[in-house]
Amino acid sequence: MVKFTPKKQDKEVISIRLPVKLLETVDRTAAKVDISRNELINQCIEFALENLELPE
Repeated sequence: MVKFTPKKQDKEVISIRLPVKLLETVDRTAAKVDISRNELINQCIEFALENLELPE
């Protein structure tokens, strides 16, 4: 399985809506790895897209 390691990156600010429980999980995780909520969300999206298996 591919490992995911959060890291600091420059990003453009956007707005998204998340379920409250998911946002709480994101916030806890971001605090544990000492990056912002936005940085973690962007990196998770990037990781998911890079590892997405699309049907042919």
